[in-house]
Amino acid sequence: MNLKILVATHKPCRLPKGDVFLPIQVGAANHLHLPGMQRDDTGDSISFKNPHYCELTALYWGWKNLDVDYLGLCHYRRYFAVRTLRGSKWNRIADRETLERAIGSGIILPKKRRYFIETNYSQYAHAHHACDLDMTRCILAERWPTYLPAFDRVMRRTSGHRFNMFVMRRDILDVYCSWLFDVLFELEARLDIRDYNTNDARVFGFVSERLLDVWLETIGATY
Repeated sequence: MNLKILVATHKPCRLPKGDVFLPIQVGAANHLHLPGMQRDDTGDSISFKNPHYCELTALYWGWKNLDVDYLGLCHYRRYFAVRTLRGSKWNRIADRETLERAIGSGIILPKKRRYFIETNYSQYAHAHHACDLDMTRCILAERWPTYLPAFDRVMRRTSGHRFNMFVMRRDILDVYCSWLFDVLFELEARLDIRDYNTNDARVFGFVSERLLDVWLETIGATY
């Protein structure tokens, strides 16, 4: 299986072994090159947008520049994992064999994050700026109206897939990335973030985390 998992990082770190993993320096256009790593500023890229798009600059690079049948994204501190025989913790990084067994339906996702006492919308509004999601909803209403019902349902829930982590079959990834970056580039054009602090300025990475479930639900996927 032609499968690659991009491991997004911005600094030297301990990385998992195996040819399935491809460490990639995110925001490479803005920093010195980390030896031994793929940069996200080669070919067709949005590397310079990394302060606002986070790990999505790695996703965009992989989408545009890698010829693979399956592409995944994880982080230097966060991976897909499996239980050991002890069964008490997620304490072994999933290797190629494990990932290939799990990809049967075309998508692998992390476990959902649960907020319990907050909705996806209220949690975002308390942590960042509610107008980010409000503007996103306006864009969906104008450009992608079939996604609006799922957006409203997802915003009312108290759990969702986070971290922009997944593995997708290439044809599924093409559809997802085409939709996602269309929404985010339009949001970038409309949203004034000049007064945002450094963390809130990572807005497009944060919003994309909330959009994955919207897309999955609209296309009819259940994970």
